[in-house]
Amino acid sequence: MKTGPAVRWWAPGDWNAFFGLALDNLSLFVILSSLLIGVFGFPADLVLRVMVPGTALGVLVGDLAYTWLAVRLMRRTGRDDVTAMPFGIDTPSLFGIVFGVLGPALTITRDPILAWQIGMGVTVAMGAIKLVLAFAGDWVRALVPRAALLRSIAGVALLLIAFLPSLRIFADPLVGIVSLTIVLAALVGHRRMPWGVPGALVAVLAGSAIYWGRWALASAAAAPAPHPALAVGAIGLALPVPTLSWLGAFNATLSYLPLAVPFALATVVGGIDNTESAIVAGDGYRTRDILLTEALATMAAGCCGGVIQNTPYIGHPAYKAMGARAGYTLATGLVIGVGAAVGIVSLLVALLPDAAVAPILVFVGLQITAQAFLASPARHAPAVAVSFIPAVAALVLIEGNQLLASAGRTATDLAGEGRVAWAALLVLGNGFIVTALLWGSALVAIIEQRLRVAGAVLAVGALATLFGVIHSPLPDGAVFWPWAWAGATPARVAAGYGVAAAVLLLLGDGPASRGAGPASPDRSRT
Repeated sequence: MKTGPAVRWWAPGDWNAFFGLALDNLSLFVILSSLLIGVFGFPADLVLRVMVPGTALGVLVGDLAYTWLAVRLMRRTGRDDVTAMPFGIDTPSLFGIVFGVLGPALTITRDPILAWQIGMGVTVAMGAIKLVLAFAGDWVRALVPRAALLRSIAGVALLLIAFLPSLRIFADPLVGIVSLTIVLAALVGHRRMPWGVPGALVAVLAGSAIYWGRWALASAAAAPAPHPALAVGAIGLALPVPTLSWLGAFNATLSYLPLAVPFALATVVGGIDNTESAIVAGDGYRTRDILLTEALATMAAGCCGGVIQNTPYIGHPAYKAMGARAGYTLATGLVIGVGAAVGIVSLLVALLPDAAVAPILVFVGLQITAQAFLASPARHAPAVAVSFIPAVAALVLIEGNQLLASAGRTATDLAGEGRVAWAALLVLGNGFIVTALLWGSALVAIIEQRLRVAGAVLAVGALATLFGVIHSPLPDGAVFWPWAWAGATPARVAAGYGVAAAVLLLLGDGPASRGAGPASPDRSRT
């Protein structure tokens, strides 16, 4: 058995793996910062000196833990070809939290500190959920299949992750379309870039070169002046500091917790799948260790100002095929954690234009959406598509609030049909992730002729509606006690779910109607 210095924790393959994993994480931090500052107007100092370093701390903790787990496995097995699990911030929940928690909280409260505290509280809650579920991973995987969770975030992927960044691309088409074309050619078309440089890096560099080259030419033709964005990118020490200030926003955080549950579940199921993938590739990690690490890293991030959860990344076999060992996760954790604390991310936010980075998000959104369809049987395609409906409402709410704010108005200024339409958008869009999960699950059960199961799912929807977990009519999507709510909307929506559930229960399970294909078992459980 090899011990101590004989353990080969670094190999030449770690270089390529490091650049891939580090670039992936760095691009997400740049995107996070750009969205919070550029779209919602969070103060740059709060984002770059508090939120980013706190979130990066979670990446550092997780990567260090995964490095140690890999070295421990090397020593236990006597093998020197063990590859560490890749780790970083979770892409789907980044957009879910930004557009479902942080942005709406700031829009409603006009208080960036309170919105940040709500984001911290939601992050800590996601970590706590994952901590509990880490000891029941197999049960969670059986109860909530990965395909079901993928269906629920398909709408988020296409409408928030892909569509909203597309607006940035076409706001600066010379930069954005060129970068998007390179991303699609390299990552979708699998076209090898010159000298084997990663396609995402080529796209960002090409777009940035066009952006800064255009600015240099314009500056040469006029009086030279520093670019205003460079003021944001000042290097400075910003250490993540533990804080319990999120406890003071506990009541305000409650209304956003329903959004945290499906994202936390998705990373737990994903962590189980990724661990199984690593085992198949030859690295026998314990599922509980992998899940506990992501849970504790997420809680550490939330308690130090972070606002996005962490997760093990898909692709362990790919990193293993590169010849990576444990060095690439160690290097990534140090670069991300230390880099955020000394202002490197702040500098990148200034140097990388939104239109050059946005195409990466479009690719991510397309991949997640495609995976939602591919992970399900073809007959379940309507169940994936139905998840887009509440996500569309959430998208219109986001854009509508911004348009109203730019005009100096709020939704309360609407009248007549406009007020009625906005109220319907609130009911459909609030809690959209959970709504999509319930609708998709119910429709799969209907397709499979399991109407009693579908009825039970709709009954859960009725109960959730009475508490505002889904379809809350409040502007901030807050939850409430049924007896404390004076309006009739929750009761009417819950009644609709209840009657629909009763209809399905009365119809019962049975053969499909004439002309329909035979029912077959649900093979979407992966």
